[in-house]
Amino acid sequence: MARRDLQIKERERIFTLTPSAVTKVRELAAQEGSTGVALRLEVQPGGCAGFRYGLFFDDEVVSTDIVDEFDGVRVVCDPMSAPYLKGVVIDWAETLQKSGFVIENPNAQSSCACGDSFQ
Repeated sequence: MARRDLQIKERERIFTLTPSAVTKVRELAAQEGSTGVALRLEVQPGGCAGFRYGLFFDDEVVSTDIVDEFDGVRVVCDPMSAPYLKGVVIDWAETLQKSGFVIENPNAQSSCACGDSFQ
């Protein structure tokens, strides 16, 4: 077992990726030719409620990043974003009106009407 894998198992996960989100991340990575990269989740200042999520593929994982793995999909976040992301569940939803990643954050006190930012 690699040391990185051991570290993941020894601590509580920061966030969770649902099976449907894992499937979609793999699909998107394959479409972009980005297999083997990590999905980065971060919190950025901005949006109408104060903070917004950043979710993108990143081939640069640094030693201070927090790394979790879900069925072979690596998800990383920086230490500054981690407190805002504790307990977050990332899901993939498809309806007749829209499709996309849904981020459920138990730490968010409120969010804007469009759902793009939180406080």
